[in-house]
Amino acid sequence: MVQLPDTLLDAVHERVLSGIGDAPQREEVARRVVSYLRNTAETTVSAEADGSTFVITGDIPAMWLRDSAAQLTPLLRLVIAEVGTEEDRAVLVDLLAGLLRRHWQYLVIDPYANAFNRTPDASHWDSDDTDLDDPWAWERKFELDSLSYGPDLAWRLWQATGDTSWADGQFLPAARAILATVATEQHHEERSGYFFRRTDCPAQDTLVRDGKGSLTAPNGLVWSGFRPSDDACELGYNIPGNHFLALALDRLGDLLEHVAGAGDDADDAPQLAAEARRLAAEIRAALEQHGLVDGPGGERIWAYEVDGLGGHVFLDDANVPSLLGLPYLECVAADDPTYLATRAAVLSPQNPYYYAGSQLAGVGSPHTPTDHVWPIAKNVEGLTSDDAAEKRAILEQLIRTDGGTGMMHEGVHVDDPSVFTRAWFSWSNSMFCELALDLAGVHREAAARV
Repeated sequence: MVQLPDTLLDAVHERVLSGIGDAPQREEVARRVVSYLRNTAETTVSAEADGSTFVITGDIPAMWLRDSAAQLTPLLRLVIAEVGTEEDRAVLVDLLAGLLRRHWQYLVIDPYANAFNRTPDASHWDSDDTDLDDPWAWERKFELDSLSYGPDLAWRLWQATGDTSWADGQFLPAARAILATVATEQHHEERSGYFFRRTDCPAQDTLVRDGKGSLTAPNGLVWSGFRPSDDACELGYNIPGNHFLALALDRLGDLLEHVAGAGDDADDAPQLAAEARRLAAEIRAALEQHGLVDGPGGERIWAYEVDGLGGHVFLDDANVPSLLGLPYLECVAADDPTYLATRAAVLSPQNPYYYAGSQLAGVGSPHTPTDHVWPIAKNVEGLTSDDAAEKRAILEQLIRTDGGTGMMHEGVHVDDPSVFTRAWFSWSNSMFCELALDLAGVHREAAARV
């Protein structure tokens, strides 16, 4: 595993301590950020001999494309804000570029898989019946975020630093795989060969209709079998996933035009860039036409899923992409009226997975038991607020409700923090770091340097 430089961690501690204001637990917040960054690096991150970076989720020895990018996003914040020495930040850039190289490798192997093994040893969570059996895949649940997090991270790293070392020989094949998959899954019923079946499992771990998922009609959105929670979609078009995919495709277009276009083997890069932008525009138009529903007061809000046949469902899930997290992902503005109306509905009993108790109130998930709020969602709640006092209050609440473990969890019971799921969940730790860093002025966005 990887050890972060002590000089970097010291600089992080000082930046958080001096930046978050006179909070009662400011020292504990700073200490935890350092502890979580160290823990993520030393227990989940592996710098591979081929120059790639492999990142496990924590208590599961596989790499999720979504989780791995989220787990290392705090490192990009440190690079953007120039925390630590130049040499320290070079270590972080190498890890991030290595993660992207691993993303491209996996996307070329199978753009439908959500989680992968470190080596092709055929390890897996459970036995699945699907249309491709590959020993690299830990699990083959098709989720839109698997196609989105890599291009988004690559774009942000490139914009912030100018680094293009991640654009290796697998980048263009991965881009082609992403674009082909998106175009296919805009017409899932007619064009897709993907199916996923699992027996003797909860209903959310398999797809209905013999593995094809609930019936959909083409409308410009991209079909997804599973949500970012790894639970099956109730309806086939996940709205927050499509928002993030449209953004990622636009950013992939920039990368194809300005990075891959310089290579001798990239003759089709301009055409691929144009295709990425065309698909992004189609998805955004479809979101406006099909993704909005009436809220409780008649205002328009975003649905969570639709089917292209007139059906929709409103809820929000703690996992990102989420409706709550759309401004965090830079898909919409935090002051956008439609987002604000959606946010109000998400953070209310209108959302069936909003739970409130004596210790916590926030968004949970059907992936975990009733009355469990996710720290990930609480951090996203803070990251999408412009109120520094609210951000500080959330950090302090999360410290109080860690069940005495010193770590963030998956879900925490709203009345009894000693009841939680997943004692070791690295993504959740990283989201705590993001909120603390954000409060300290260490932001995700940077002025473009390229």
